[in-house]
Amino acid sequence: MNTTMKRHLSSEILPSGLPPVASPDDEAPAVAANGRRIGEVILDLQNISLSFGGVKALTDISFDVREHEIRAIIGPNGAGKSSMINVINGVYHPQKGRILYRGQPRAGMHPSAIARQGIARTFQNIALFKGMTVLDNIMTGRNTKMRSGLLSNAMWWGAARNEEIEHRRKVEQVIDFLEIQHIRKTPVGRLPYGLQKRVELARALAAEPHMLLLDEPMAGMNVEEKQDMCRFILDVNDQFGTTIVLIEHDMGVVMDISDRVVVLDYGKKIGDGTPEEVMGNEDVIKAYLGTSH
Repeated sequence: MNTTMKRHLSSEILPSGLPPVASPDDEAPAVAANGRRIGEVILDLQNISLSFGGVKALTDISFDVREHEIRAIIGPNGAGKSSMINVINGVYHPQKGRILYRGQPRAGMHPSAIARQGIARTFQNIALFKGMTVLDNIMTGRNTKMRSGLLSNAMWWGAARNEEIEHRRKVEQVIDFLEIQHIRKTPVGRLPYGLQKRVELARALAAEPHMLLLDEPMAGMNVEEKQDMCRFILDVNDQFGTTIVLIEHDMGVVMDISDRVVVLDYGKKIGDGTPEEVMGNEDVIKAYLGTSH
C-alpha cells in the first residue's frame, strides 16, 4: 500500500452511529509525521511490569496513546505484545506501574468495566460463536449497551423491544460498513478465515468503541484480505475517529497505516516513535535481523 495514498482509502460515506470525529476546534491537536491531526494523550502506561511466577512478561514499559491515532505495537514472537494488550483491557493486572485513561488512574478493573469505558478488542485467535450466525455474533457486541431487564427481554415488549430494534439497527450499519451483507445469516463456522476475522472486527465495532485494540487482525490472511482489512481499519480511524492500538507482524502494513510505533523485545521497550524513526533505530534492526526467538 502506497504511504502517500493510504489516507485516501476512506472515500465512502459511512453510516452514522459510532463515535464521531472530534472537531479540530475542540482541542489543540498534535500533528503526526504523515501530516494527519491527532488529539491529546488518552491512554498513558507508566512503568508497567508484569510477571507470571518467575517469568517476566513486561519490564518497566512506558508509552502513551493519543486520541484518533493508529498506534502500533510490534516485536518478535514472545516480545510481550499480547500481554500488553491484555494489560490495557484488564485481562492482566500488572504488579508494578500505573495506567491512566483520560487522565484518571485505573487499577484492578475487570474487562467488562473497561469495555463500558469504550475500549473494545479483537483476539489473536478468533473468539467467535461458531454455531451462531454472523448477525447474532455481532449482536453480542451490543451487550454493554443493553439496559433492559431479564423479564422485559423475555417478554420482548415495550422498552425491551424498542431497545433491541435500535441495537439491531446499529448492527446493520456495521454489517453494511464492513460489506458482509451477503453472509449475515450464515453460521460463522462455515466462513473462510478472512471473513471470520472481519466478523470479529464487526463485533468489536458494534460496541461503538472510542479505542479499538486489534491483536494481529491480519494474521493468516492472503494479500487481498490484508488490503481489505487495512482499508477497513483506516476507514474506522478516519471516519469514526476511533483510536486504534494495533499488533501486527507485517511490517509493510505497520509502516503504511501507523502514526506511531512502539517496539518490544523480550518484554522490554527498545524503540518508540514514528515509523521512519523506528525503522532507523539500531536496537530495532538488531531485534528483527538478529537471532530468531
